[in-house]
Amino acid sequence: MNSVDNQRKPDPSCDAAGHVRRELALSTLARLERAYPEATCALCHDSPWQLLVATILSAQCTDVRVNLVTPALFARFPDPRGLAAASPAELEALIRSTGFFRNKAAHLIGCAQALVARHGGAVPASLAELVALPGVGRKTANVVLGNAFGVPGMVVDTHVGRVARRLGWARAAQPEAVERELCALLPEEKWTQTSHVLIWHGRACCRAQTAHCSHCPVREVCPRLGVGRAR
Repeated sequence: MNSVDNQRKPDPSCDAAGHVRRELALSTLARLERAYPEATCALCHDSPWQLLVATILSAQCTDVRVNLVTPALFARFPDPRGLAAASPAELEALIRSTGFFRNKAAHLIGCAQALVARHGGAVPASLAELVALPGVGRKTANVVLGNAFGVPGMVVDTHVGRVARRLGWARAAQPEAVERELCALLPEEKWTQTSHVLIWHGRACCRAQTAHCSHCPVREVCPRLGVGRAR
């Protein structure tokens, strides 16, 4: 089972135009994979639990900053049972530099308590169970599924949404709708790596304010939909 959890997906290959569109997307994706061979999850983790916590902390924060915070956090609270009993004030002090630390602390404690109560302290490997946890949305759930459990999941953050729309792979503005479009366009085995590659490309080249089109590895095939300023 994948992270779409049995949602009915339209098949772009059911007609000639859809087949051509999918083949072009796969060809473009292959170019991006060659351009970013190191593209992977940038959050340091040794377990599904650590990745879940790090991903919650990464909201409105850089992965670099999160990776500076988590060693001390995991040393103090190595598992959900410990964090479930944490003092909010102590946790807030540990994660303050990630921003929105009060909300994140509340989410982390609530999430840990739910894991202990519902799953015996283990992180579940299904989308439905993950998104039922406090502070966990589809993006966080798909990060954990794809990188901790090997379950195909399409992570849609601002970079993925922007790059997908500029490439013509998606039209929607809302992340969940973009996720559905990308999952319909690309085969399951490509979902997780597509997320990594589009995130890396969005950070390095296809930036929000000014796209670096002159250095883009897919400039010959990108329609540049919605691109304003470009170099």
